Amino acid sequence: MSTLTQASKQWATRPDEERFVSLIDMLAHAEAQRAISKARVMSSRDLSVRPIDDQGLIIESREGGQAMISHHAFGQLAGLAGAPGGYLRSLPAPLAADCVNYGLQVERDAEDIGVLLVGGGAHGPRTLRAATGPKYGRVWNSQVIDALVDRFGDGVNGDFRVPGVWGRPLDQVTKKDTTLYCGDRDMFVFLADEENRIELPDRRDGKTGALARGFFVTNSEVGAGALKVKTFLFDYVCANRIVWGALELDELNIRHTSAAPDRFVEQVAPALLAYSQASADNVSTVLRTAQRSKVDKVADFLAKRFGPRIGERIEHAHMLDEGRPIETLWDVVTGATAPGRRSG
Repeated sequence: MSTLTQASKQWATRPDEERFVSLIDMLAHAEAQRAISKARVMSSRDLSVRPIDDQGLIIESREGGQAMISHHAFGQLAGLAGAPGGYLRSLPAPLAADCVNYGLQVERDAEDIGVLLVGGGAHGPRTLRAATGPKYGRVWNSQVIDALVDRFGDGVNGDFRVPGVWGRPLDQVTKKDTTLYCGDRDMFVFLADEENRIELPDRRDGKTGALARGFFVTNSEVGAGALKVKTFLFDYVCANRIVWGALELDELNIRHTSAAPDRFVEQVAPALLAYSQASADNVSTVLRTAQRSKVDKVADFLAKRFGPRIGERIEHAHMLDEGRPIETLWDVVTGATAPGRRSG
């Protein structure tokens, strides 16, 4: 078993405006953002950066359009210009603008850039949210959240919902304890079914254990990370949203290449549907089969799959935790995830 801290890091760092108390509210926000966003491909020669008093930098096009630049997008622009973003942020605005412009206009060959703009007019200052490659395969947050709503409802009622604390359901989901986050860089969702637990005899030290099902979904519209779905079983979630006693089952990653939107439709959406419909009995059957599946020639089995040195560490870790040698596939998982338990 291992300890998962991804949700806790989100819980500890997200500002209030990026926290949502239901998937329905989160979807409304993502749809509103998409409605005022515009993506297009432009030549690097058509773009330049200009300093403005007390407001840092803005980006301009030859057509006369202007936009503020988000922190993330500035880092992407700096990369396209061949300069480190952290260093440029330490410079006076006029000098930073000269460095970016020199990279875009002189130093590097002309290339197409995919820009994502948001806002303008009544929707606040127009802002550059992303500067990516021209074939960036954007999967909108609203698409991902809509698929979650379709399969799991509002994330507050039903089987899969914002997890409780130490197995006790929340009386009401608040922004303080939510696990639903969406900002200008990325989104993160953690839902769990803690009602229909999976009873697993002889889980650890001969004792029966009850496991809940959970999953993380992450996505970025602006190139800050891949679209990921991570499913797992676990014991409990504490108040600061650390997942304890987790058995990691599967992870699906989709990079934002040109095929990403199609892969979302063909792989992620069906995977979410299958997980929402999977019965606890089916999962329990898989785990019990692993418990009964004996491993012959343990050292050879581990060396073939993990390498000799890692295999030895897994055997040693299992002996420390369980007080006996590895015998089954379940024992292999227990030994392999021991470092994660200790680091948590």
